Amino acid sequence: MKCNPRRAVHVASRYLSKTSLKSEYDAIIIGGGHNGLVAAGYLQRGGYNVCVLERRGIVGGAAVTEEIIPSFKFSRASYVLSLLRPKIIKDLELKKYGLKVHLRNPSSYTPLAERFWTSGKSKSLTLGQDEVFNYQQISKFSVNDAKSFVKYEEQLQRIVKALDPLLDVSPTSVMSLLCDESYWSKLMLLMQQRDIAKAGISIAKLRSELPAAWQLLVAPIREVLDQWFESEPLRATLATDALIGAMLDTNAPGGGYVLLHHVMGELEGKRGAWGYPEGGMGAVTQALAASAASHGAHIFTNQTVEQILLDNDGKATGVLTADGREIKASLVLSNATAKVTFLDLLPQGCLPETFESAVRKIDYTSPVTKINVAVSRLPDFRADPCSKVGQPLPHHQTTIHLNCEDMSMLDEAYACAKRGEISEKPMIEMVIPSVLDSTIAPEGAHVCLLFTQFTPYNPPGGWGEDAREAYAAKVFDAIEEYAPGFKESVVGKEVLPPPELERVFGLTGGNIFHGGMSLSQLFLCRPVTPTAAAAGASTWTSPMTPVPGLLLCGAGAHPGGGVMGSPGYLAAQAAKTVMKKNKGSA
Repeated sequence: MKCNPRRAVHVASRYLSKTSLKSEYDAIIIGGGHNGLVAAGYLQRGGYNVCVLERRGIVGGAAVTEEIIPSFKFSRASYVLSLLRPKIIKDLELKKYGLKVHLRNPSSYTPLAERFWTSGKSKSLTLGQDEVFNYQQISKFSVNDAKSFVKYEEQLQRIVKALDPLLDVSPTSVMSLLCDESYWSKLMLLMQQRDIAKAGISIAKLRSELPAAWQLLVAPIREVLDQWFESEPLRATLATDALIGAMLDTNAPGGGYVLLHHVMGELEGKRGAWGYPEGGMGAVTQALAASAASHGAHIFTNQTVEQILLDNDGKATGVLTADGREIKASLVLSNATAKVTFLDLLPQGCLPETFESAVRKIDYTSPVTKINVAVSRLPDFRADPCSKVGQPLPHHQTTIHLNCEDMSMLDEAYACAKRGEISEKPMIEMVIPSVLDSTIAPEGAHVCLLFTQFTPYNPPGGWGEDAREAYAAKVFDAIEEYAPGFKESVVGKEVLPPPELERVFGLTGGNIFHGGMSLSQLFLCRPVTPTAAAAGASTWTSPMTPVPGLLLCGAGAHPGGGVMGSPGYLAAQAAKTVMKKNKGSA
């Protein structure tokens, strides 16, 4: 069955503005992704008149729910929630506006293909938040690893806790602190920007574990895991968190930060917990939109921004839409990628040459092909078969890792993609949110979301319909090995390789993070290094840009990708400061 990608679920269309576009606002936000909606919510609550312009017919960016196959509602791009900052959930009252999350426990399941079954060994590995349960599971492979895992998790959580405040620190404020030569000014800034001091104190608490934290940030994930563990598939399962969404293998430096980024979340007060929003990931952005709209934000869909308007002094003064409408604003915030914002929407030649050159060098390489699948019945895994047909077991609610029995399998899939080829054994992460959320699939049927790696942007022959069908068949064959009968149960599917992720969601290169999450593209270097961004005597760090009146509020700004909301929050705080300053000098 072919899907109809235009059939979108507007779960809460109450957020759409009932009035026409006005000619002027305090702030215009380009793009209705989750970060743009976070920025809109904070600015509107701060007393500023905000307008959100979304290109598609539904807000949410990559966090959307769409009924691409009749009666099946898909989290079409992003698919599981953890990273959204608790402060944002609280401040913007998202539960009041309908956000409900089903927590997962256990959280991870790695079944072994039958060729890996050996006498005396387990056929699968399941991990969750229960320490005793994890010990029992891992000890089937290695008692030493079961003991080490407790210490590994404890150290990881201490590092995460120490680094967590950095997610709420504005690089702009840090650069101001570093560049100001007056000690008095530095002290005043620290008093005003408490988040900087809080982050510094938190990192200092690592003390003797600071070297371990540094190693985790810069070392290859294979090197880190080799120090802790001896068994597969434990190491391969843990390694996937360092590779997800990244064009890296286990030997690449910096993979540890990607792992940290994926374990920094918190849901319902439980650090590291992951869950499925009821109604799909679109429920998150619908709640954000409804929250902003209830305070007066104007949100419009089917509104494509063609250009960011500048005055004679090079200051952003508004936008030009595809239908020729000019809308003025004191500030423009872009939720688009840095490439789209600076190279596609700004007039040619308006940027400092060093900055434009740096933007062109941002790494947007994506290894991801997302496959959304509707199935008529629950997948039944050979390693842990259902005791009753269609009756979910605990592992069905987890992230299911396939072709992940050994780290070498992950590296082989990566090597194929680097050669421009498609692996015979792609890394697959499967989630079945309908196991916990009955609202997204017909009774007895299920939604399977497949996050697959590693796939090149331009394979031989491209990503035409035949190529997408062939790749889906390859992935389904792999799943069939673990869960016989899966292929027969498929009702319909959608295949989104990197070019489709770019076309549909505006993700440059198909990169889900708005740019790679390597250390060279993080914090003060996101979206580009301050040195490369230099314009005269000034340096620019996100959310500010070299264009006065233009801020970056999407995942291309610090702290990066994932459904986190921090880039939107930090941009809103910076926007408030700029507007207050402008008002004071007027």
